[in-house]
Amino acid sequence: MKTAYLKFDSNRTVSKINKEIYGHFSEHLGRCIYNGIYVGKDSSIPNVDGIRTDVVEALKEIEIPVLRWPGGCFADEYHWKNGIGKARTPMLNSNWGGLVESNDFGTHEFFELCNMLGCEPYLAGNMGSGTVQELSEWLEYITYGGDSPLALERKANGREQPWKLKYLGIGNETWGCGGNMKPEAYVDEYRKYQTFAKNYCNGDMVKIACGPNSDDYNWTEVLMQNLNEWHTGAITLHYYTVPTGDWSHKGAALSFSDEEYYQTISSTLYMDEIITKHSAIMDKYDPDCKIKLVVDEWGCWYDVEEGTNPGFLYQQNTMRDAIVAAINLNIFNSHSKRVSMANLAQVMNVLQATLISDGERLVKTPTWYVFKMFLPHHDAELIKTSLAAPELEQYGKAMPMLSHSLSKKDGKLYLTVSNCSLDEDCTLLLDAECGRITCAKSQIITAPIHDYNDFDGKVNVSISDYDGFEQADDKLMLNVPAHSVVSLCFENQ
Repeated sequence: MKTAYLKFDSNRTVSKINKEIYGHFSEHLGRCIYNGIYVGKDSSIPNVDGIRTDVVEALKEIEIPVLRWPGGCFADEYHWKNGIGKARTPMLNSNWGGLVESNDFGTHEFFELCNMLGCEPYLAGNMGSGTVQELSEWLEYITYGGDSPLALERKANGREQPWKLKYLGIGNETWGCGGNMKPEAYVDEYRKYQTFAKNYCNGDMVKIACGPNSDDYNWTEVLMQNLNEWHTGAITLHYYTVPTGDWSHKGAALSFSDEEYYQTISSTLYMDEIITKHSAIMDKYDPDCKIKLVVDEWGCWYDVEEGTNPGFLYQQNTMRDAIVAAINLNIFNSHSKRVSMANLAQVMNVLQATLISDGERLVKTPTWYVFKMFLPHHDAELIKTSLAAPELEQYGKAMPMLSHSLSKKDGKLYLTVSNCSLDEDCTLLLDAECGRITCAKSQIITAPIHDYNDFDGKVNVSISDYDGFEQADDKLMLNVPAHSVVSLCFENQ
């Protein structure tokens, strides 16, 4: 068995882990919205105003802090006025599946969903096919409390009080599906749009600029050179884990080889490198971290399941995805000085979803259980650590065996650690530089790497209490089994 060493001083905090790092993304894609979150008022599936009750309960259980909507690529073809009032105007979803959508789920339904969940709404504004006026009027409709024409229309549609909007994205993937712009062109568009993006209800709305695709460092450089004083609260970053690196053949969600597994881990670990490099560019222009980095699309992207609509991006979710989720959340925690939000793609039935459904049946995926396990990190203080851990060499790729993060909240310390090895356990020796480690409790997520939770009612991957640790003097030894995610709650006195 291999050994790793973790040293820390619980008095040395680095940054606050903003709870929005544990955010989610809901796009009009496949069965994420329709026949997913929204089933309609007349459905036999229990619902409140068409919003599925068991979905709300499952998302409340992981305390979802923020939800992004309506896209994604869909956002830049979405025209909000078609989705309000009693008579909705259908639209063609040309990005995902080529279906005609009813627009039954619109602004009112989204904000009601956020109210049910107790989460912050995050709107992606239409820059691609929309106009400055359209976005400006949407904000007036949502946030104006007086009797303007649009506010009166909102009231006539059943919402007397304005909604509060904390996050507004101005454009999505403008380097691609959102307009195929160059960064210099986007900067000019952003300046114009943000000028008229007024929040009438509360003055702290965060305006989020469209940042880079993966490792396009020039995009970040241009934005930071030009947007530093233009009411920009954050810029976005999108990066998906594609096992093969080939978008035309990404690899299967279930029948993957050991080599594809390690390719997946290597690909997802790249997230740390690109955040580090983009953060370094941002540091040059914004050393005080006033402009945050928002990773509002991340997760595994595999080939769709055989027999399903290729435009719906439906894929199963295994123990491999739990490891990937834990690695990424640990990475975001470690960069929480700059990273203020992240949004898993997507919340339901699409890509690395937390929930999947089949009619009345609902399944919590392995990824859902990772979000459940990491709850104590929400709004906690990140602790500075020093980790000496083994490296793995697999199929020509080198990677760290362990990922981790350690935080402090309400007098307790909380460690999450994942072991990406398929066949080797690791003993982690915790050494507190001040005081003793006491009152330890642990949980674990582990299962055969191909296991997943399906509609037969059997839960193959979930959270269990774990006793694989022992105290030795003032230290603690924690066994982290192969392909597992382990949490440890303890005190340092």
